[in-house]
Amino acid sequence: MFSRDKSAGEIRADFRRGLEGGKPLRFPGAFSPLVALLIEELGFDGVYISGGALANDLGLPDIGLTTLTEVSGRGRAISRVTSLPSIIDIDTGFGEPMNVARTIAELEEMGMAGCHLEDQVNPKRCGHLDGKQIVSVDEMARKIRVAAESKRDPNFLVIARTDSRAVEGLERAIERAKAYVDAGAEMIFPEAMADEGEFEAFREAIDVPLLANMTEFGKSRLLNYDQLSGLGYNLIIYPVTALRLAMKAIEDGLASILKEGTQAHLINRMQHRKRLYEIVKYEKYNEFDGNIFNFKLQ
Repeated sequence: MFSRDKSAGEIRADFRRGLEGGKPLRFPGAFSPLVALLIEELGFDGVYISGGALANDLGLPDIGLTTLTEVSGRGRAISRVTSLPSIIDIDTGFGEPMNVARTIAELEEMGMAGCHLEDQVNPKRCGHLDGKQIVSVDEMARKIRVAAESKRDPNFLVIARTDSRAVEGLERAIERAKAYVDAGAEMIFPEAMADEGEFEAFREAIDVPLLANMTEFGKSRLLNYDQLSGLGYNLIIYPVTALRLAMKAIEDGLASILKEGTQAHLINRMQHRKRLYEIVKYEKYNEFDGNIFNFKLQ
């Protein structure tokens, strides 16, 4: 009740098997534990923890200002409530290779199924904005190698994200991805692909599993599940979708309260208390409490 139904090791092993199933796994972004509970209840394959969404939820832009403590702590709170695998965004690794090693150790202890590390210069930028700078192939490869060597559970997934498409072009991005695989990356995350053809080019060139980022308002066209399945992608993330849906609803609702002087007209747009209690399994806690205090002192 207060933790997952499965151990972290079991979740990671199941995740690895799922990646070999021939169909892409779908991981919506969860910016809170409550969202992660809903993702699991609705039947998705896993939970994605976006560095951008986490930073924004703290009132910060997505430029690498968050710390390992903030990211790992929030990641732990989110992943703790679900038996689905959780993948977390660690930006540029919170420092040099030694910092990356500590990051991997922290995430493993907190039960994550994997993480992705990117090749931007810090302070970084959102992957779908212009003006990005990237580190050398050698510098990124060192971080990947350290990450791969630092993990204790072989099923913990080390994902390399490359932002080089927008900086160096598609061919060079593919070359970088191959170097990252050689360094120990077990999945490649090609960021900000322009079209279907570019997603396809990565699949033809790279042998390890691939991640597709279906973020809104970015450089990539929003491909559907069948399209990405046909292209041979293994994992699809929807990193900020839930946050954007929630913030739009909240903004509109609060503005309406200012205008109307009451929230009464918004009731039919709200999640009912009963539904919320279903998601957080309120009755299980009541049952637990009742089973403790079910005796009388003589």
